[in-house]
Amino acid sequence: MAASALKPPALKPHEIETADDVGAALRLRLAGFMHTLRDNGFKVGLAETNDAVRLLLSPLARRPHELRDAFRALFCGRLSDWQAFDEIFDAYWFAKGMKGIVKTSGTSTKKGGKTIREMVEAQGNRQDGLAGDVERTPGEEDEDTDDEAAGRREGASIAENLEKIDFRKIHDPDAVERANELAERLAHAMRVRLTRRDRHRRKGPRLDLRRTIRHSIAHGGTPIELIRKGPRERQLRLVILLDASGSMNNYTGVFTRFVHGLLYNFREAEAFLFHTRLVHVSSALKERDAARALDRMGLMAQGVGGGTKIGEALADFNRWHAARVIHSRTCVIILSDGYDTGDPERLGHEMATLRRRCNRIVWINPLIGWQGYEPTAGGMSAALPFVDLFAPAHNLESLAALEPYLANL
Repeated sequence: MAASALKPPALKPHEIETADDVGAALRLRLAGFMHTLRDNGFKVGLAETNDAVRLLLSPLARRPHELRDAFRALFCGRLSDWQAFDEIFDAYWFAKGMKGIVKTSGTSTKKGGKTIREMVEAQGNRQDGLAGDVERTPGEEDEDTDDEAAGRREGASIAENLEKIDFRKIHDPDAVERANELAERLAHAMRVRLTRRDRHRRKGPRLDLRRTIRHSIAHGGTPIELIRKGPRERQLRLVILLDASGSMNNYTGVFTRFVHGLLYNFREAEAFLFHTRLVHVSSALKERDAARALDRMGLMAQGVGGGTKIGEALADFNRWHAARVIHSRTCVIILSDGYDTGDPERLGHEMATLRRRCNRIVWINPLIGWQGYEPTAGGMSAALPFVDLFAPAHNLESLAALEPYLANL
């Protein structure tokens, strides 16, 4: 977060007199504080935010130092969190010690914002959220228990259960790179199985021996009916719309590698990236080398990491690209957290238009993996009636779970 975002709030905690004072301005400041904590490696989500609102409504809000102690107890789950919290709290709410705080990874000094390549690399540098004040062991942020010192077991946990760890909790550079590689390998395996899958046919060119034997069990093992198979008349086509806005920074790197694995040498697939505008990036992601693909896509999609206007992006897609890339066996996959700064009604209208064109719409939202998440945001609520599958994508395991659904299309 840029230093300008650390100015004292319009309404300080000790100035709250009644419950009515916890209005939109303070809620916005609290949301910014939660974002700052997440950018500095704290594991906080919706449940902690709700508890923080209750604390602001309590008498503690009139005593800033006691409120800070309560927030520390609520948000700190590790020794490193406890050591860093006071400085972050004072810098954010009271503009104290701001020179000791570095920008969080959600911002950039460049005019055009971050490139995709920088987002991938930034995931490996998240543990440096505070300037030299706290030293963290690689993988420390993934500690889930309180009975051992922070950083003692995280390395083994990442190595053994990387597919189950939320992408936003992976901070060690080696673990980030391994997650990216695993995502690409997973996508490659899914692509091969989906494109080679045969379809049962009454007069197919090949005998499906496995299903013939299984079907013969009902007849005492006698293969009375031979089941045959042949290639699909028309292959499944994937059209992927990837959200690259600032709220998706924690996931964009892994998702990009996943999409690269799907598109490389996959004839029936197209990819688009959107933030405040829509960009067709299929040609870049079909590069063999992943690093070169990221570089090309970063040049094509300037302004990555800013806001997002999903409704406008879908309008551009429906108007300029849908007729060319969509046919009767097309599945449109949207990878987004659903945070839209545009008009929800427009998003709903464009989703309805898209639904009439394609076979299925799959919305993959990494926030579903967060405890207590509900799709109550305006944009997400407007889009859900037109979604066939609303699935999580916060770890490799959830991405792998998409294959059975796609195989049945």
